[in-house]
Amino acid sequence: MSYLKATKRDNTSTGSNNKLRESGSIPAILYGGKDPNQNISVNKKEISMIINSDTFLSKVLELDIDGKKEKVIPRDVAFNVVSEEPIHIDFMRIVSGKKIILEIPVKFINHPDSPGLKRGGVLNIVRRKVELKCPAETIPDEIIVDLAGTDIGTSIKISSVKLPKSVIPTITDRDFVVATVAAPTVIKEPEKPAEETAVEGAEGEASTEGAEAAKEGDAAKKDEKSKDGASDKKPEEKKPAEKKPADKK
Repeated sequence: MSYLKATKRDNTSTGSNNKLRESGSIPAILYGGKDPNQNISVNKKEISMIINSDTFLSKVLELDIDGKKEKVIPRDVAFNVVSEEPIHIDFMRIVSGKKIILEIPVKFINHPDSPGLKRGGVLNIVRRKVELKCPAETIPDEIIVDLAGTDIGTSIKISSVKLPKSVIPTITDRDFVVATVAAPTVIKEPEKPAEETAVEGAEGEASTEGAEAAKEGDAAKKDEKSKDGASDKKPEEKKPAEKKPADKK
């Protein structure tokens, strides 16, 4: 539990509130229970340490208002639209025996002990916060989900989550899913349709056959030319031997 000092403020005019902010304080209001609403202010530096946490609006605080201590819970925070600095806070008194509806953040533990995550699975978080009905005395800071033993295809439902005593979900008509361990996503290239593959194969075969036929045609033409060349050549004619004149005696 966090402790926070607060101061009563009687003047609630715009000018007075602006002066408070300039001096490092944030105007606030405390309401709820049998006591009347009370205008207070809190130190900006002290509350800035917890105001940006996910659990702030479900966190039990103890306010020390000029020496009087009260357990409260933040219910709303207003921010400046330009600077995004907190400019006003609503606190609600925690009354013993009353139940409060709050959104409690979910925390996942033991990631290394999940067989599904070890094998490349992905934790798909369906609900980062769960709305619960809680007794004022037992408001949890967070909901713990143990991932040990979870495998791919596991759906973690609210019924399998351990909640504090008397703390129940506001959704009671179904056993809703908090998270799942999904299979890893692998991106594959789209496969070509069978018809296109068959057409490409047929074209390839046709081109191969055409090339082989062309080669055979060229070879045949060369053979014909060689034969024609051989038939055109005539055999050489033998000339009769010349007779020498007889020697005169």
